[in-house]
Amino acid sequence: MPTLQGVLETVLYVDDFERARAFYEGLFGLATVYSDQRMCAYDVGGRSMLLLFRRGSSLDTIKMPGGTIPPHDGSGPLHIAFSIGADELPAWEARLGDFGVEIEGRTNWRRGGISIYFRDPDGHLLELATPGLWPGH
Repeated sequence: MPTLQGVLETVLYVDDFERARAFYEGLFGLATVYSDQRMCAYDVGGRSMLLLFRRGSSLDTIKMPGGTIPPHDGSGPLHIAFSIGADELPAWEARLGDFGVEIEGRTNWRRGGISIYFRDPDGHLLELATPGLWPGH
């Protein structure tokens, strides 16, 4: 059986594209890899891409020189987790406070990891997780 090597892209659909971009670029310091009127792509730690799509902007097939991308979209609050170093958790908590972002939850996992939860401006649940949440992390 062929194997998977990881999750390459994670997508969030946002209502206010510029507000979302300012949030992710400001809070996380993410640099834009690609951007157009419908989406923005960010490199996350050199291991995956976070894609922000303007909600409703990808409901039609996208024709590109190399092929097509089928329609997709989403609604409601989604959840993604970013991995962080255990020693960086206090700095992230302080940074969230500096940006006026309320921490909604905190979990101490059996394997030793800690997760903190908060929302982006579109209501998506974001998580910062230290090693020990899942096997291999």
